Amino acid sequence: MLPPRSNRKALNMKLSWLVIWAGTLFLNSVTADCNSTSQMVTCEESGKNLSNIPTNLFQNVTNLSLKNNKITLKDSDKDILQSFINLTELYLNENMITLLYNNSFCNLTKLIILDISNNQISTVHKAAFAGLNQLLVLNLSYNMITQLDSGVFTSLNSLTVLNLHYNLLKSFDIKSALKVIKIVLSGNPWTCSCDLLDLQIRLTASGVAIENENNTTCTFPNTEERFSIQTAAILLADCKTQKASLENTITSTSAIKLRRSALLTTLTPKNITGNNGTHAELPRLGKSWTFLAGVLGFVLSTTLLIFTAIKCPTWYQHLISYRHRRLEERDSEMFEQEFSADMSSSPTVSGTDNEDATVIFEKIHAFVPGEDGFIEDKYIDIDSYVTEES
Repeated sequence: MLPPRSNRKALNMKLSWLVIWAGTLFLNSVTADCNSTSQMVTCEESGKNLSNIPTNLFQNVTNLSLKNNKITLKDSDKDILQSFINLTELYLNENMITLLYNNSFCNLTKLIILDISNNQISTVHKAAFAGLNQLLVLNLSYNMITQLDSGVFTSLNSLTVLNLHYNLLKSFDIKSALKVIKIVLSGNPWTCSCDLLDLQIRLTASGVAIENENNTTCTFPNTEERFSIQTAAILLADCKTQKASLENTITSTSAIKLRRSALLTTLTPKNITGNNGTHAELPRLGKSWTFLAGVLGFVLSTTLLIFTAIKCPTWYQHLISYRHRRLEERDSEMFEQEFSADMSSSPTVSGTDNEDATVIFEKIHAFVPGEDGFIEDKYIDIDSYVTEES
């Protein structure tokens, strides 16, 4: 006997929901490997070649392992992490993280262990660990960190273990006392200088346990000998002298800059008062006007040289013609009068008479052309010419 049609429809609906539920469980088991107990939810997403943090994880996850992937912790990854408010352990080691921005884990207030070792981190922003008030263990080992801000660990009030093993740190300026119990500093190229003195004093005063202390060494500048980071002879007096000289240098440099700025302000006032009582800002002079002035000067000087080279021969010809100008008739008459006066006033030379004086006068005035228009020819016999005419 077959069941009623209504019962068969209900049975088919139950079977369809069962298939959907089974498929969902199957897909979740493939994409997210999570185990849950009464107290915690653990998701293992290691070695899956992931470039992003998965979005199909349980929101109440407490332990999340994402090691050995290609995660870079970009903005979308930070947004996904902020939704896991119950997270207590986060493992991001062996990924491709290069930079820790401010507030990278700001919403993970229950986080206790953070492991971001074996990455390529070179820079850690000052507020990168803001909000991690319950963090106990921070592992930054095997990265490329060259410098840490003095306040980067200030917000970590509960931090007890700090691992900076094998980075590129040479100094570490700490402004506040470390509350950690154990610290790992070995494997860094520490320099025994005044920049390391604060860390040395803090470590000695707080009694922090330095793991692998024998290999935690530093070297003085221009030397290769290594000394323990806690016992290196860094003199406080030398550091004070060096600090004072540095402060004086900075003060003198700032004073010079202030004087220069004041001088520039005096020479080139920024504001002038207009007719309406308002202050109009003067435009700043650039370097184009100097270039324009240089071009104009070059053009004018070149033009003057060319003009001088062209006009010099003409001026020279005028000068020569002025010096050798021909005597006018009035000038010749004046010359005759002066010559006659000179001849009359000069003493008579022996052996000369009036005829000789006349001959000399005629020779002097030989260049004056005759008024009759005839030219005297020495080869014409004047006496024979007069005889023929008569």
